[in-house]
Amino acid sequence: MNISSYNFSYTKLRVMPAWNTENSPELKMHKIHNYPAKFPAFLVTKAIDLAKSKKIEIKKISDIFCGCGTTALEARTNNIDFVGYDINPVATLIAKVKSETYQSKKVDNYYRGIINKYKTSKRVSKRFFKIERIKYWFKDEQITELTKLFSAINFEVPKGKYRNFFLCAFSNILKPTSRWLTKSIKPQMDSSKKSISVLVAFEIQINMMRSAIDEIRKTSSEVKIRTRNIITSKLPIDQVQLLISSPPYVTSYEYADLHQLSLLWLGFTDDFRKSRTGSVGSLYHQRLSVKKLTTLNEVGKNIYSRLLLVDKRKAASVAKYFIDIEIAIQKANNMLAPGGLLFFVLGNTTYKGVKVDNVRYLVSCILARSFKDIEIIKRKISSKILTPYRDDKGKFSKNSKNRKVYQYEYIITARKIND
Repeated sequence: MNISSYNFSYTKLRVMPAWNTENSPELKMHKIHNYPAKFPAFLVTKAIDLAKSKKIEIKKISDIFCGCGTTALEARTNNIDFVGYDINPVATLIAKVKSETYQSKKVDNYYRGIINKYKTSKRVSKRFFKIERIKYWFKDEQITELTKLFSAINFEVPKGKYRNFFLCAFSNILKPTSRWLTKSIKPQMDSSKKSISVLVAFEIQINMMRSAIDEIRKTSSEVKIRTRNIITSKLPIDQVQLLISSPPYVTSYEYADLHQLSLLWLGFTDDFRKSRTGSVGSLYHQRLSVKKLTTLNEVGKNIYSRLLLVDKRKAASVAKYFIDIEIAIQKANNMLAPGGLLFFVLGNTTYKGVKVDNVRYLVSCILARSFKDIEIIKRKISSKILTPYRDDKGKFSKNSKNRKVYQYEYIITARKIND
């Protein structure tokens, strides 16, 4: 559907079946680490094909909310240079690991060295026993085993992509070896959980990652992943021909909470709550000033006003989210080469009866910039790990009798006007 105004009608949008499912299975490398609301990999290939159909010569792709690196890996697979940004250091660690190539023999040799060091270690650092949040999630036995394994990885593997590879594996076994409720995305304690052995979990993880690297062929493309808040940072002007991104949902989970185990164990923070601030869509943003509120456009102000009637804190969070998204579009506009293609994937939500129309707001921001040929594609949500229902209070629910809010999402594309 072509868009010339933000006052478009959703009733005229029809689901495009071609954008619902992939034609072939995802690479195993996409699955080496659990990650909530992961971007479907096949959409990247479809975005590349779409850009090529518009006669765009793609030399570099960017993702300004790159998450765990789905777009990065697909760009590399297509032998296209990539630059990605994300505020979450756990996400960028995974993204870096996924977009590298490895020698299987080196992985095997390092793995044997790690296991040997683990089994012969006699002294165990008490560092992690002093972190209250780690003691909350792990039994003493698991803390001891994980400490030995973490130390062995850092001792046996030099800094660089191979150490990152094993630290990524370590990160993904933290929830299974903790009291974290099995298969739960959000932090929930299961005090009766029988945790898997650390060594067993690590062996399973490495075997899976070992099989994943055998699928990846080496290309000449260059991939750069940067841990950076794109909203507050001055980004280098990377001239890209295709910018693909999927911002976090405005009423979604706090990513710092979801990744708190990895944030703490890998030393990214001594208090995971500090990592909440600055994230797009977080409830823990700095106080929203009246001056900033005045920068909201008509669409944003309308949604903010309606949310104020039901939840002032959520209204402020959504307003800050909208302000951040407008800045993100500005950064995207700066990064795109003339004639380049913007490709955003986003969904709408409802909070306590108020529709949070993220798509309409995003379109209004694009319309205010140097873009043309704006289109919206409607697709059914396929592989994003999102609970699709909300109860009467707006909370996530698995009960199919409640409102279904995540059934569809939208692809918004636009061409940057030639200078």
